Amino acid sequence: MLHYAIIFLVVALIAGVLGFGGVAGTAAWIAQVLFVVFLVLFIVSLITGRKPKV
Repeated sequence: MLHYAIIFLVVALIAGVLGFGGVAGTAAWIAQVLFVVFLVLFIVSLITGRKPKV
């Protein structure tokens, strides 16, 4: 998921440089949402962790 966030960020940067403001804003928003979802899932996985089988 972090991979997709980085891809959308790069697309937003390229679109911004080329002057496509709407596309850049949308891609940046999608990248931001994916990054937040990644962080939430990462923190949840750190908290729960793997429980050793007894």
